[in-house]
Amino acid sequence: MKKVFLSLAALALVFSVYSCRETTEVKVDDTAETTTNDVEDAMDNTGDAIEEAAEDTGDAIENAADETQDAVEDATDGQ
Repeated sequence: MKKVFLSLAALALVFSVYSCRETTEVKVDDTAETTTNDVEDAMDNTGDAIEEAAEDTGDAIENAADETQDAVEDATDGQ
């Protein structure tokens, strides 16, 4: 009876260790997938921010050129 009990206890220990390993592998896979999704989202947000900054810079340059042209025209009209 003692051998049967010890055998069952050993089997229970083996199954619990194996079960924890599977759970850990699943958690690692889930964490890797979540991390990948977070990185992709961050890259998308960064790309959007760069595009918006480039558009804002282009608008600022265009406005500065228009203002310079207006200032030149105003300066030459007086002469």
